[in-house]
Amino acid sequence: RFQACVYFASVFQAMSCGIHYLASVFMAVTPNFVCGLPGNVSSILFHNSSASSIQDIWTLWTSTENYIVVQLENGEIWEINQCSRSKREVSLDLAYEYKGNKSVFSCSDGFVYDDTKWKSTVVTQWDLVCDREWLAKLIQPTFMLGVLIGAVIFGDIADRLGRQRVIWFTSASQFVFGIAVAFTFDYYSFVIVRFLLAMVSSGYLVVAFVYVTEFVGIKARTWASMHVHAFFAMGIMIVALVGFLVRTWWVYQIFLSIATLPFVLCCWMLPETPFWLLSEERYEDAQKVINTMARWNKVNTPCKVSELCSVQQDDPVSGRTGENDTSSTKKHNILDLFCNWQIARRTITVWLIWFTGSLGYYVFSLSSVSLGGNEYLNLFLIGAVELPCYIIACVAMDKLGRRNTLIPFLILSALICVLIMFIPQDFSILIILANMAGKFSIGVAFGLIYLYTAELYPTIVRSLAVGSGSMMCRVGSVVAPFCVYLRSVWIFMPLLLVGIMALLSGILTIMLPETLGKPLTNTLEEATEMGRNKKSCSGKTPAHGGAALEKIEMFGQETVSTEK
Repeated sequence: RFQACVYFASVFQAMSCGIHYLASVFMAVTPNFVCGLPGNVSSILFHNSSASSIQDIWTLWTSTENYIVVQLENGEIWEINQCSRSKREVSLDLAYEYKGNKSVFSCSDGFVYDDTKWKSTVVTQWDLVCDREWLAKLIQPTFMLGVLIGAVIFGDIADRLGRQRVIWFTSASQFVFGIAVAFTFDYYSFVIVRFLLAMVSSGYLVVAFVYVTEFVGIKARTWASMHVHAFFAMGIMIVALVGFLVRTWWVYQIFLSIATLPFVLCCWMLPETPFWLLSEERYEDAQKVINTMARWNKVNTPCKVSELCSVQQDDPVSGRTGENDTSSTKKHNILDLFCNWQIARRTITVWLIWFTGSLGYYVFSLSSVSLGGNEYLNLFLIGAVELPCYIIACVAMDKLGRRNTLIPFLILSALICVLIMFIPQDFSILIILANMAGKFSIGVAFGLIYLYTAELYPTIVRSLAVGSGSMMCRVGSVVAPFCVYLRSVWIFMPLLLVGIMALLSGILTIMLPETLGKPLTNTLEEATEMGRNKKSCSGKTPAHGGAALEKIEMFGQETVSTEK
């Protein structure tokens, strides 16, 4: 019961991370628009159709190359398009074709937007079109830059100050910054506040993965960590639902941010993880958490920290108590992820998988725009398609192992990229299905790497490892839009790049150790030993203090064999 309550409380907040990551899909949409006019409109002509209002023309608007002929009440005739307008020198009659002289003017009177779908977006609010269009394109990359920085900063802080404090701070900040975004007064304040929102959202997601991993034992760790992604996907579906119901961007943002409120009100009750407390030698605090777990789970004989410590000291394999004491109190940084060749090679491979997973995920997602139909339903389905993906991943991870699941799905993603390149462009349905299969396979790898990273590294640098991996993931998400722009060079260039990266990642993953059934390691020495002795995943007790700490993982849950 204790682990279940802590788990569901923690992952509930992951929905808000999915919400804020995808909020700009509708909030920063650019509707149809044309230049504003210097007077009141008398009549409008668009090809062979006439109207009394520009809003009546939008249903006929099919291309940005089109222009509208407008006659003002003062008799002037203007031709207007998206980023310029011209005044006809001779205004005899209202006709669409005109071969006389025209005077060209800039859009100094603003723009007229199509408000049939959205009453207001940040683009229409601050006229982020034409020569200011690049500002609109920076909204998502700057958010992802905040996600990148937040992943590293809060991952490191969580290793130094604890998981509990970071969860408190980031969850409360998500609510505050989420509401603040709706009340920003100009574009620059909007981008700055969303940058801060991105940092705390990323920080929460990274630390939440580590938090639930350290509370849940081996038996349920796979399903628990993978389904954090399921709650993130539910956040994407909430974005689609709220976007369909609310068409004003600042009201839309407020409704999305309210989803964070229930967790903010109860997050102060979440305890610190015994793993982190033991690594910091706070034995009394760890014992209090263990006793609380015992009461919730109705266990009469709780673990004693003193017994765990004596097991660690008596372990004949370690034999270096003073050395371990020094390392436990040492403040660690990102250089510890390269402390020796085994760990350094592991870090480079893991970072590449994070980057490839994110790059492929977003390239396939951006390609899904060709699905057509209702855009809100499409986004909802994009989120929903991830749910079976994680279920299959969980089953495969528990049956085949983390590494043996990751390798085939990465290589499958590469093969699907090649397959799409050979499908004729006329077979649109087949292309869509192949793109969805590609997203499904890369989604399995993308979801699995969170748990795999947490299991590959010891407690003292676990948050830092997941945080730095998430940083590489966000580098991939920032690069992905620019990768899609390469379609102008060659239509299959994005898929070729994703395919090459996925194939390379799949091959390098072969050198990683399997972590299925292994207890979490506590020191860099243990993590290095796991890489050297790949056969120790079954039938042998792990070296050093990992065996003792693993007792906490299994504490209060169903009996699990210590020889897993």
